[in-house]
Amino acid sequence: MAEPTHLAVPVFVATMALEAWILARRGHGYDPADTAASLSGGLGSLAVKAIIKLAWLAGMGWLYDHRVVTLGTGNAGALLLFVLEDLCFYVYHRVSHRVRLFWANHVVHHSSERYTLATALRQSWTAPLMGWIFWAPLALLGFRPEAIALMQAFSLLYQYGLHTETIGRLGPLEWVLNTPSHHRVHHGRNPAYLDQNYGGILIVWDRLFGTFTPEGEPVRYGITKPVGSHHPVWIQLHEFVAIARDLRHAPSRRAAWRAVAGPPT
Repeated sequence: MAEPTHLAVPVFVATMALEAWILARRGHGYDPADTAASLSGGLGSLAVKAIIKLAWLAGMGWLYDHRVVTLGTGNAGALLLFVLEDLCFYVYHRVSHRVRLFWANHVVHHSSERYTLATALRQSWTAPLMGWIFWAPLALLGFRPEAIALMQAFSLLYQYGLHTETIGRLGPLEWVLNTPSHHRVHHGRNPAYLDQNYGGILIVWDRLFGTFTPEGEPVRYGITKPVGSHHPVWIQLHEFVAIARDLRHAPSRRAAWRAVAGPPT
């Protein structure tokens, strides 16, 4: 099965070039160091996914062979998979902001203080090793591993287009779909914007579960404790280093547990 994200690389290059041209005309183009750091994250993530792909398919295949029902058939099954995969992403994304071990993966994506299409490619190298568990229920519900992987790729490709300031609000679509406006909020470190708008393709989960905030005040991008570096390895590992430091100095088992499974500090 061809990897959709690999096939989309020419689209990434073309759209980033177009965005860079638009931003340059507005007087604030891409930052070379920040962009290079983002691209290194994307390339590393693709490499990790390629390495573990067979193991991922084998594990999901085993779960599919032990499925409890078979929901993934026909057009209705495809539509149901679209909805359920988006819900799985919402849960994964929300946990990635509220559990520090998962945040150590996801903080990579939020570490840039700029917001461009290149930011979308700033992905974690370690997240593919841990995130699979959130999609495992889909295999148990009877969706084939190849279909799950394809729907995940479709979601990620959609989300790529959310990382831009060149697109404003999209009218009635804002009620149902995640849009650049909604996702700008998600990348904000403004107190009012923290831990909001977790949706992938749909924004309905945020509206249902009380995590939706519309774009209002200007967004300040990045994380509350800036990483302060463009070094690709440090961007990937700095929060894991912080967790290890806190574990080493934890005064109790409870404090050690919170350092790993509590909310990010």
